[in-house]
Amino acid sequence: MLPFWRCGCCAPSGFVASPVDGAGSGIRRPDSAGPVDAGLLGDLVAANRILADQGVLDGYGHVSIRHPAKADHFILSRSLAPALVRRADLMEFASDSEPVAGETRLSYLERYIHGEIYRARPDVMAVVHSHSPSVIPFGISRTPMQALFHMSGFLAQGVPIFDIREKFGFTDMLISNNAMGAALAQALAGKPVALMRGHGNVVVGSTIQEVVYRAIYTEENARLQKLAMGLEGPLTYLSPEEGARADATVMKTIARPWELWKARVSVE
Repeated sequence: MLPFWRCGCCAPSGFVASPVDGAGSGIRRPDSAGPVDAGLLGDLVAANRILADQGVLDGYGHVSIRHPAKADHFILSRSLAPALVRRADLMEFASDSEPVAGETRLSYLERYIHGEIYRARPDVMAVVHSHSPSVIPFGISRTPMQALFHMSGFLAQGVPIFDIREKFGFTDMLISNNAMGAALAQALAGKPVALMRGHGNVVVGSTIQEVVYRAIYTEENARLQKLAMGLEGPLTYLSPEEGARADATVMKTIARPWELWKARVSVE
């Protein structure tokens, strides 16, 4: 069975067939888990471009999906600005967050975020890491991010903050290995969103549509919360029960914003 990127429309330029990871290492890389439905790959491309169009991603950040045929593999673009991602740019990664056999292109440095969250969370099928601008201040202050309206009801579960210093001391703030990715996944625990102090945030979902929705409305909630905090308080946020009920209702109509967002971007 051919890997998902071996079809004629998706073959990476400059592809070099090699089962070995690193020149002279002698370590055989895992093979591809096989082809992925073209529609799902198209949605992953669309997700990259939608999140860029909505101001959640810029030249940095990334979005991935779990491989539908092998739970410990995932699909993520090569190192590229999200708005430029095409199907030919998608790569497959194995359980160690390294590319499968034959893949030689440059990967995102923080791909370990995705691999370790997929390892820790069997329920997660898609992951977004962004530097979503309105969210950043909540990761460095004592003010918790809270669900302000029904569209962000998923935030009512609570939003943990991951501080990389607690386990790794002073770093460049990036999640650049599996140990760091595992620590982030541990901080996320069972929540849909975690903030990363002085860095950004990570959002997870059970579908690509859900994770895109959550990433966009996490940014929108942060923007509105900062506006609301300038008004006379106390502010009344959604309770966990209200948030859960609101989120369940919104998820029934998620195709509506998805199709709108998708129509705004060019997808091959």
